[in-house]
Amino acid sequence: MIIIDYKDRRPIYEQIIERFQELIVKGVLKPDSQLPSVRNLAMELSINPNTIQKAYAELERQGYLYSVKGRGSFVSFNDNLLQVKREQFKEELGKLVRKARDLKLSKEELTAYVADCYEREDVK
Repeated sequence: MIIIDYKDRRPIYEQIIERFQELIVKGVLKPDSQLPSVRNLAMELSINPNTIQKAYAELERQGYLYSVKGRGSFVSFNDNLLQVKREQFKEELGKLVRKARDLKLSKEELTAYVADCYEREDVK
Protein backbone atom coordinates (compact mmCIF):
# COMPACT_ATOMS: atom_id res chain seq x y z
CA MET A 1 0.00 0.00 0.00
CA ILE A 2 2.65 2.54 1.04
CA ILE A 3 6.12 2.33 -0.47
CA ILE A 4 8.95 4.62 0.61
CA ASP A 5 11.48 5.70 -2.01
CA TYR A 6 14.71 6.35 -0.14
CA LYS A 7 16.25 7.91 -3.26
CA ASP A 8 13.51 10.56 -3.28
CA ARG A 9 14.78 13.88 -1.89
CA ARG A 10 11.45 14.63 -0.20
CA PRO A 11 11.01 13.82 3.48
CA ILE A 12 9.45 10.44 4.21
CA TYR A 13 6.37 11.96 5.82
CA GLU A 14 5.65 13.92 2.60
CA GLN A 15 5.87 10.71 0.57
CA ILE A 16 3.41 9.05 2.97
CA ILE A 17 1.04 12.02 2.72
CA GLU A 18 1.16 11.99 -1.08
CA ARG A 19 0.54 8.24 -1.30
CA PHE A 20 -2.45 8.34 1.07
CA GLN A 21 -3.86 11.33 -0.84
CA GLU A 22 -3.64 9.35 -4.09
CA LEU A 23 -5.31 6.31 -2.53
CA ILE A 24 -8.11 8.40 -1.06
CA VAL A 25 -8.77 10.50 -4.19
CA LYS A 26 -8.74 7.41 -6.43
CA GLY A 27 -11.25 5.73 -4.11
CA VAL A 28 -8.95 2.85 -3.15
CA LEU A 29 -9.43 3.88 0.48
CA LYS A 30 -13.15 4.28 1.03
CA PRO A 31 -14.74 6.90 3.30
CA ASP A 32 -14.85 5.84 6.95
CA SER A 33 -12.35 3.03 6.39
CA GLN A 34 -9.76 2.76 9.13
CA LEU A 35 -6.08 3.38 8.43
CA PRO A 36 -3.37 1.24 9.98
CA SER A 37 -2.37 2.38 13.44
CA VAL A 38 0.65 4.63 13.71
CA ARG A 39 2.60 1.88 15.45
CA ASN A 40 1.66 -0.85 12.95
CA LEU A 41 2.46 1.26 9.88
CA ALA A 42 5.74 2.40 11.44
CA MET A 43 6.72 -1.21 12.06
CA GLU A 44 5.63 -2.26 8.55
CA LEU A 45 7.68 0.52 6.93
CA SER A 46 10.53 0.29 9.46
CA ILE A 47 10.41 3.98 10.25
CA ASN A 48 9.93 6.12 13.33
CA PRO A 49 6.30 6.29 14.57
CA ASN A 50 6.68 10.09 14.89
CA THR A 51 7.05 10.25 11.10
CA ILE A 52 3.73 8.44 10.63
CA GLN A 53 2.09 10.61 13.28
CA LYS A 54 3.29 13.75 11.48
CA ALA A 55 1.88 12.49 8.16
CA TYR A 56 -1.46 11.54 9.74
CA ALA A 57 -1.70 14.93 11.47
CA GLU A 58 -1.10 16.75 8.18
CA LEU A 59 -3.63 14.57 6.36
CA GLU A 60 -6.16 15.35 9.07
CA ARG A 61 -5.39 19.07 8.82
CA GLN A 62 -5.98 18.89 5.05
CA GLY A 63 -9.32 17.10 5.54
CA TYR A 64 -8.35 13.67 4.22
CA LEU A 65 -8.62 11.96 7.62
CA TYR A 66 -10.41 12.27 10.91
CA SER A 67 -9.42 10.64 14.15
CA VAL A 68 -11.50 9.05 16.86
CA LYS A 69 -9.89 9.07 20.28
CA GLY A 70 -8.90 5.55 21.27
CA ARG A 71 -9.98 4.07 17.92
CA GLY A 72 -7.57 5.48 15.33
CA SER A 73 -7.62 7.41 12.07
CA PHE A 74 -10.30 7.08 9.40
CA VAL A 75 -10.76 8.31 5.83
CA SER A 76 -12.97 11.40 5.60
CA PHE A 77 -15.90 11.66 3.25
CA ASN A 78 -15.37 14.99 1.55
CA ASP A 79 -16.41 15.75 -2.03
CA ASN A 80 -14.20 18.84 -2.03
CA LEU A 81 -10.96 16.83 -1.88
CA LEU A 82 -11.15 15.78 -5.52
CA GLN A 83 -12.04 19.33 -6.56
CA VAL A 84 -9.10 20.75 -4.60
CA LYS A 85 -6.72 18.24 -6.22
CA ARG A 86 -8.10 19.13 -9.66
CA GLU A 87 -7.53 22.83 -9.02
CA GLN A 88 -3.96 22.14 -7.89
CA PHE A 89 -3.41 20.10 -11.04
CA LYS A 90 -4.76 22.89 -13.26
CA GLU A 91 -2.41 25.35 -11.58
CA GLU A 92 0.59 23.06 -12.17
CA LEU A 93 -0.51 22.44 -15.76
CA GLY A 94 -0.78 26.17 -16.37
CA LYS A 95 2.83 26.59 -15.27
CA LEU A 96 3.92 23.80 -17.60
CA VAL A 97 1.99 25.29 -20.53
CA ARG A 98 3.70 28.65 -19.95
CA LYS A 99 7.05 26.88 -19.84
CA ALA A 100 6.22 25.04 -23.10
CA ARG A 101 5.28 28.36 -24.70
CA ASP A 102 8.61 29.86 -23.53
CA LEU A 103 10.36 26.91 -25.18
CA LYS A 104 8.55 27.73 -28.45
CA LEU A 105 6.53 24.52 -28.45
CA SER A 106 3.52 25.01 -30.68
CA LYS A 107 -0.01 24.55 -29.37
CA GLU A 108 -0.44 21.63 -31.76
CA GLU A 109 2.75 19.91 -30.57
CA LEU A 110 1.77 20.37 -26.95
CA THR A 111 -1.77 19.14 -27.53
CA ALA A 112 -0.52 16.08 -29.43
CA TYR A 113 1.93 15.26 -26.66
CA VAL A 114 -0.71 15.62 -23.95
CA ALA A 115 -3.10 13.40 -25.94
CA ASP A 116 -0.37 10.79 -26.36
CA CYS A 117 0.49 10.86 -22.65
CA TYR A 118 -3.18 10.59 -21.72
CA GLU A 119 -3.56 7.38 -23.75
CA ARG A 120 -0.39 5.67 -22.51
CA GLU A 121 -0.40 3.88 -19.19
CA ASP A 122 3.37 3.85 -18.76
CA VAL A 123 3.74 7.63 -18.41
CA LYS A 124 5.24 8.65 -15.09
